[in-house]
Amino acid sequence: MSVSLKLKPNANARVLRGHPWVFANECEALLPAEYDGSVVECRDRTGRLLGTGIYNSKSQIVWRRLSRERVVLDEAYLRGALERAVARRQGAGDFKRLVWSESDDLPGLVVDRFGDTLVAQIQTLAMDRHGATIGDLLIELTGAQEVIFRNDSNLRKLEGLAPGVHTRTGRAWEPRWSNIDGLDYWLDLQGGQKTGFYLDQRWQHAAVAKYAAGKRVLDAFCNQGSFALHAAKAGAASVLGLDSAFDAVAQAKKNAGRNGLKADFQGVNVFDWFTAQRDAAPAWDLIILDPPPFAKSKSALEGALRGYKELNLRAMKALAPGGVLATYTCSHHMQDAQLREVLADAAADAKRRVHVLEFCHQPPDHPVLVTMPESEYLRGYILRVE
Repeated sequence: MSVSLKLKPNANARVLRGHPWVFANECEALLPAEYDGSVVECRDRTGRLLGTGIYNSKSQIVWRRLSRERVVLDEAYLRGALERAVARRQGAGDFKRLVWSESDDLPGLVVDRFGDTLVAQIQTLAMDRHGATIGDLLIELTGAQEVIFRNDSNLRKLEGLAPGVHTRTGRAWEPRWSNIDGLDYWLDLQGGQKTGFYLDQRWQHAAVAKYAAGKRVLDAFCNQGSFALHAAKAGAASVLGLDSAFDAVAQAKKNAGRNGLKADFQGVNVFDWFTAQRDAAPAWDLIILDPPPFAKSKSALEGALRGYKELNLRAMKALAPGGVLATYTCSHHMQDAQLREVLADAAADAKRRVHVLEFCHQPPDHPVLVTMPESEYLRGYILRVE
């Protein structure tokens, strides 16, 4: 392979320390657009090979590593990477993340498993060109019946890719009930948010539910109600779920009814709701804060930190003494030290003594690549607020 991308002589590129990305401003020169979607080598200023990766001049991330060795992106490579991804998750059940992008040597490919259906998101040009092969291999290696390609992420625009949603077979996937961790959920995998259901918080549902028995529980940003429903099942005295997405609230109510659980859900702006309750006496024993990512870019981080701080402050004030706060962030731009600082500032302003009960992270089926901080995006704490 003769085509190479070369780093600038003075580049302090993260790829030199093992990160799998190279940015356009780190390169001596970009390759012609005819190489977009192709596999090219990357070399440092001395010509040393740093690895083989996929290239796209349209993206700010022009190169994403496949391997430190010379490889070809073909069916054999895809089969090997998918086999390893599936093997890593043996024993994790039939509802799990099956492929997590760079963490599985498949940059831009995310696959979730929901029983006999797989939901795939392809966000890079090179992987998109192999979409049909990826679909066939997934069926062969997992025994699933269908692959839904949810290629509607805004990230595709950054690669010059058009959005679209389709199934491997061409048949529409009908929404249906599925049992996940002992609760029935109405899943619309082809038309729902993201890949249809958030699998990354599954371990946290159980972790939080053990604090719920006999308690007054508030599930803020409840989505389809998973935290709320697990709390109700665990014997909570009362449960209220809040979300600004009215379709999610309707879904949560439907799920509660199906499972015979008593929980109320309201469609509201959570910040406004907390503001309206500001002068009320502490009314909750357990509050869950699982908001969408406030920091979708590094430039948005400062404002996001203020938002997280205000949200946690309001929650701490709304908790009865000795109450429990389960708080999360899914913004990969927000590091653990920043979240800890936000919580410390909120505790100081609330004049509450706050202890850490549990440290929370994404589950093992969303593996974190230690040389790539971006692969770790979900973190949180379960806190005692005195």
